[in-house]
Amino acid sequence: MTADEKQKLFNLLKTADAWNLGYTRDEFAVTPQFSDDEVINTATAEPFSVSSELTKPAESVSVSSEPINTQESPAEESVKSGMTMEQLKTKIERCTRCSLARTRNNVVPGMGVEHPDVLVIGEGPGEDEDIQGLPFVGKAGVLLDKMLDAIQLNRQTNCYIANIVKCRPPQNRNPFPDEQSACFGFLQSQIHILKPKMILCMGKIAIEKLMDQRVTIMTEHGTFYDYHGIPVMVTYHPSALLREPELKRGAWNDLKAFKAKLDTLK
Repeated sequence: MTADEKQKLFNLLKTADAWNLGYTRDEFAVTPQFSDDEVINTATAEPFSVSSELTKPAESVSVSSEPINTQESPAEESVKSGMTMEQLKTKIERCTRCSLARTRNNVVPGMGVEHPDVLVIGEGPGEDEDIQGLPFVGKAGVLLDKMLDAIQLNRQTNCYIANIVKCRPPQNRNPFPDEQSACFGFLQSQIHILKPKMILCMGKIAIEKLMDQRVTIMTEHGTFYDYHGIPVMVTYHPSALLREPELKRGAWNDLKAFKAKLDTLK
């Protein structure tokens, strides 16, 4: 950092400190003298040293900042440690990364078989799921099981079912972006450990978070995407089909195309 850059930073911090304490910048008693830092020699790749020291002002500058989070994400940790699904489940159940931890009854990590043909991803647990600690067990879950059974899939033999967030959002609202981000590493770890042949996303939130892009379900249901080499399809969420039964024909066509793709991979 150059002396000029240090001076500008000092002035900014001092002004903020003065504003908080109720005095003006004209009352500053001492201004420190700054010098340039030594720059790293990229040709020799030798470590650089900072030779300059700030002359301390008569009044110290008080600056509070958030600590840098150097903790690895669940996905990074699972890759490096060879974590099992049981170990990951324990971590998920103990999670307090977002405010949903304060309102949940049970965490809902997921359920199904290891190394499944298909990973089914929803957006988050509802009331029934929060009570039982299992995914898709309410009315939408009953319909999901029927949809999967129609293409020879089920959670007991060849599927795993999970959600973007593992705790129920209050009143079954959509999970907020920060809640999705706090939980997404767990889903990434599940994908890494399970290694499914294909992924079926149920609804807008699941596909948008997984693929990190905007998606319009009404026009893009049945579309295939690619997630690190794994084919992904999005279709209507079972709850949407319960509200609007006329969408079921489109969902059935999606499932048939999904099954045809899965058969080629198997």
